[in-house]
Amino acid sequence: MLTLNVLTALLAPGVLSSVLPARDLHARDLDTAGALQSILNNIGTNGSAVSGASAGIVVASPSKTDPDYFYTWTRDAALTFKVLIDEFIAGETSLESTIQDYVSAQAKLQAVSNPSGDLSDGSGLAEPKYNVDLTAFTDAWGRPQRDGPALRATALIAYGNYLISAEKESVVKANIWPIVQNDLNYVAQYWNQTGFDLWEEVEGSSFFTIAAQHRALVEGNTFATALGETCDGCDSQAPQVLCFLQSFWNGEAIVSNLVDNGRTGLDANSVLASIANFDPKGTCDDVTFQPCSARALSNHKLYVDSFRSIYDVNSDKEAGSAAAVGRYAEDTYQGGNPWYLTTLAAAEQLYDALYQWDQQGSLAITEISLPFFQDLVSSAATGNYSSTSDTYTSVTEAVKTYADGFVAVVNEYTPSDGALAEQFTRADGTPASATDLTWSYAAFLSAARREAGTVPASWGASSANDVPTTCEGSSAAGSYTTPSVGSW
Repeated sequence: MLTLNVLTALLAPGVLSSVLPARDLHARDLDTAGALQSILNNIGTNGSAVSGASAGIVVASPSKTDPDYFYTWTRDAALTFKVLIDEFIAGETSLESTIQDYVSAQAKLQAVSNPSGDLSDGSGLAEPKYNVDLTAFTDAWGRPQRDGPALRATALIAYGNYLISAEKESVVKANIWPIVQNDLNYVAQYWNQTGFDLWEEVEGSSFFTIAAQHRALVEGNTFATALGETCDGCDSQAPQVLCFLQSFWNGEAIVSNLVDNGRTGLDANSVLASIANFDPKGTCDDVTFQPCSARALSNHKLYVDSFRSIYDVNSDKEAGSAAAVGRYAEDTYQGGNPWYLTTLAAAEQLYDALYQWDQQGSLAITEISLPFFQDLVSSAATGNYSSTSDTYTSVTEAVKTYADGFVAVVNEYTPSDGALAEQFTRADGTPASATDLTWSYAAFLSAARREAGTVPASWGASSANDVPTTCEGSSAAGSYTTPSVGSW
């Protein structure tokens, strides 16, 4: 069985010891050490593939033509550094200087005036991408994109919490809190305004964005308290953001964008949001769409099923077997193909769910999640099953096999050198679109860690799932200051 494991001989010193040893690896399997190095190759100034990029800047891809991804996106950079920060906290100490370069770069970018606005009223924080030399990208684009500030806050809070635990609170207050405070104030002020989704195509309200904003406000409030600071907007707006998040659920699946765009609404947006909201200490909570929740599992099934009949590479992939998946079934960008990162996300949600069931010692099958489970175990029935039961064992084994199957799909269509592009073609799985996509490698590394049982810190989901009776389109006025980074 193909699984995400490390070729031990290739591991660099300091790579997590908790990852399982190699076993039965396909010849084309990418190892975690290789994925980590491929990420670092795309980060300035030392990245071998991105000459000219400023220190700490994540370049989306070295590709400069068809498509040109030689820019830095706030969203992609934050997601990538959240993975790297988790790696650092878990033992990869060599990453700290790169993380500090990222912090310094973000302090500079927050102050760059751009087509979305500037820092005086926070509007410029929603600018989606910049040139790799820290200057504004001024061409036409889908802007604003309101997920970036929330995701950046989440990444920086993870590093800040580590430093607080190491008794470096003064460093956090000087170097990290001013950046995070701007981002949190932005989220509290602008969360209820529409913007472009993470695929930069749809203008409306995005599930991924709203979920990221809720998490950032929740953990931001806790972070502020730990520093002796306050985040009144976090406290007042988080419940309302959570209230609005429920609007995306249609009874069977997540409608990823609340806008009439002629699509079904089934979109990788939802699976990516679920894994971004994963809380290892959380319950199978429908309200925050935790990976093991009935809502997230029902959505997972319908999302994956939407690709079974439209991709030639899925011609033999019946319900209950892992398949190649893309952004959404109606996609036409670069041919509308499967993506490596979305197929890995389908696996990661299930690894997260397995971890959560193991932690709580049971799993529940409800009417909502029953179709998901019946695809994997035909005899599955509604009920609560203890980890000591035969049903629990058979169901979790089936889910693990299913999750591993998505990784096997990625392995099958990964070239012999282990390079991960953005997409692989729907016809025969040939790598397509941007080469060496940073997010693809980050998705692999994240999924590998979850498969191995290595998880990030809790962000407090279980204490932030009380939905107000009435949703209000409120906001909290924010103030913004130019951040700077001094000595570490």
